[in-house]
Amino acid sequence: MFAFTPVSLNDISSVGIFPFLLSFIATMARILLQAVRFYYFVRKFIGDGVSSFWKIIYARLAGEFVTQTTPSYVGGEIVRIAFLTKNKVPTGKAAWVTTMEIIADVFVGTILAFIAGFHALLTGAFFIGILLILIALPTFCFWFFLLIYSSKKNIRLPSFSLKLSKRFVSEEKALRGINSVNKALDDLCMMSRENFGSSKSVKIFSIGIGITLLAFIFQGLSFLVLTHSINSDIGLFSSFMATSASTVLGTLPITIGGSGLTELGLWGYINHLNDFSQLGNIISDSQLNVIIAWRIASYHIPLIIMWIALMKLALGKSYSKPSSHSTLVSF
Repeated sequence: MFAFTPVSLNDISSVGIFPFLLSFIATMARILLQAVRFYYFVRKFIGDGVSSFWKIIYARLAGEFVTQTTPSYVGGEIVRIAFLTKNKVPTGKAAWVTTMEIIADVFVGTILAFIAGFHALLTGAFFIGILLILIALPTFCFWFFLLIYSSKKNIRLPSFSLKLSKRFVSEEKALRGINSVNKALDDLCMMSRENFGSSKSVKIFSIGIGITLLAFIFQGLSFLVLTHSINSDIGLFSSFMATSASTVLGTLPITIGGSGLTELGLWGYINHLNDFSQLGNIISDSQLNVIIAWRIASYHIPLIIMWIALMKLALGKSYSKPSSHSTLVSF
């Protein structure tokens, strides 16, 4: 973006060090809240004997690094499942915890995207409003269909999986891998049937939703504090909606970590993007320096901290030897 826009390092520094630090702190609060939610789900769905508080927090931060460096924010679940299975948690239960995290993020994220989309439509920003709704709707439908279906029937890999796998590995390894995955899916569906609709699970999930919503609020605050550096009239609600819009647009599997798409979503929402022809105005927009500064404070710098957590998880003494209980990944 420095190469293709007129924004310079001086423009970025003009937002001020104090607002920049506040934006970074708000982002880290959001990331730590997600880690606390993971710890809460582990304790409530699995029990107290999995691992220590800080190791679970490190595992969540490590998974978030993978999530933030892949298209469509996927991959972190594998890290967290591997961590849990290495600590002798059955794969199905580990997958259930991570699925609950995904459902909480999808539920809150898509509902906020719907609100942001309809609010944009009411203000005349038809292009960005319709775009947000079209992206959020299939994501919402897919995950909740999967949750409901798994509570009724077992999910299995499709029949062509074996034929496809045999192109890359031997038939014996392909069968072993498919059987392992199907066993994990069976355990996941069993957990779904045991927990779906129970008052205890509803309470746990509701608290998880509350933590997730609070995390999204901190995400909105991370942009709000920077907008005040340019005397912008953007309020908390607009900042909250804009960052929610940027998150949804970043889920499109086009770039790593939603790079470019996230900034575009944020810019489009606060500028009431009405049609495709307005996109040419982004290069000359005076708020672009704030958007890039926000991206650095909320993405690039936290990424370093999450990478340190990943290295600690991967290279720590507790994880130096492979475990026979991990069926997915060993560090």
